[in-house]
Amino acid sequence: TAAVGPVGARAIHVYPVSNYTFGSKAAKADKDATVAEAMIRYKDKYEKEGMRRTVEAILMVNQHDHPHVLLLQRTMAGGGVEYKLPGGRLRHGEGEVAGLQRKLHNKLSPSEQSLRIADWECGDCVARWFRPAFEPNYYPYLPAHVTKPKESRVVYIAQLPERCKFCVPKNLKLLAVPLFEMYANEAKYGAVAASVPYLISRFHLNLESKQEK
Repeated sequence: TAAVGPVGARAIHVYPVSNYTFGSKAAKADKDATVAEAMIRYKDKYEKEGMRRTVEAILMVNQHDHPHVLLLQRTMAGGGVEYKLPGGRLRHGEGEVAGLQRKLHNKLSPSEQSLRIADWECGDCVARWFRPAFEPNYYPYLPAHVTKPKESRVVYIAQLPERCKFCVPKNLKLLAVPLFEMYANEAKYGAVAASVPYLISRFHLNLESKQEK
């Protein structure tokens, strides 16, 4: 049962970043050196498999008594920097929540099964974005003239456990970015990440303090 905060808002517990430990694991091979190369690859995939489906999670930690969102940073071979919420592409026919849990393990969990949390607690779906063409832009609605979007990008809010270990592929960096830095900062973080402060405003965030083990 979801926790409930003041005036009926769902409560999300945001635990101190010091509760978590961080490590690395084997790098994941980069498929694209540039955004342009990615668009070409997506087009080829679309012609074979249809619309690309991706799913991502908003995960938060408490640092300096302010919510910080976990973002993955990737430096592309062509020199650009990309920021994304943790997640990734769904397999054909795969459910959103099951696929998101799989991708979170893939991107954030240790390789050793004994060190992993059993399941990532995925909550409400808070946004659905669409890519109408093979271009970088996403929209939080399907434009009226578009009947065959090229990608659906779905965002869920997730509840982190009180403690866990993160392990990220060596070619990625896991950042804790404050809400005030992300707010309306589409130029740096992209439209989806920059929208997170709006998306979580309907939740009650319990900023938990550090406790002794």
